[in-house]
Amino acid sequence: MGAHSILIIDDEPQLRNLLRLTLQFEGYEVLESATAADGIRNVAARTPDLVLLDLGLPDRSGHDVLKHLREWYSRPIIILSVSSNPEDIIKALGNGANDYITKPFREDELAARIRASIRTSAAAKNLPVVEFGNLTIDFHSRIVRKNNVQVKLTSGEYSLLGIFVKNENKVLTYQYLLDQAWGPENQNDTRYLRIFVGTLRKKIEDDPNDPKFILTESGVGYRFTGNRLE
Repeated sequence: MGAHSILIIDDEPQLRNLLRLTLQFEGYEVLESATAADGIRNVAARTPDLVLLDLGLPDRSGHDVLKHLREWYSRPIIILSVSSNPEDIIKALGNGANDYITKPFREDELAARIRASIRTSAAAKNLPVVEFGNLTIDFHSRIVRKNNVQVKLTSGEYSLLGIFVKNENKVLTYQYLLDQAWGPENQNDTRYLRIFVGTLRKKIEDDPNDPKFILTESGVGYRFTGNRLE
């Protein structure tokens, strides 16, 4: 199997050069686009294994690009942005980003998050079709149904759900979930985890305030449970 390919969509030449050298050193094939239009064309033509997307593109908002890509591209997308505004982070994650990294960033942290995103994406593809009560999850086709009605999940939510399902009825610590979803550099950052768990509950639970699937283990983490139909 060849190297994983990563597309950088960013209009800063110096940053692209830094990212290219860093990622090539890690063994990745690197593609580059300086505009939203070229980035979208590159994704359609090359289908990279992961996209690094800047929000501040010259011809189109990165948020718009993210929403457009998520209509047909299911592989990981990591946002790179100078903005640390919580509203930007929540908007990006809600629109389907797998992760959000604020510039400037550490090169080893970026590499760890890329590895985590690719790992969890690949793991989810190997899961079977499973049922939990009124919830059906087909990881092969990336389709989730609740009461036979399709539920639209973001790529990040799919990844998190895959981790939960693989560890059904196990108590998963905050640190474990963060490590599996975003890499070992982020085991103390529960912000992303709370956002993803909250949005996932709204989509799969009958009552997000009284969840039956994703249970909170106070002070420890979360546990996924359900009545599997054999």
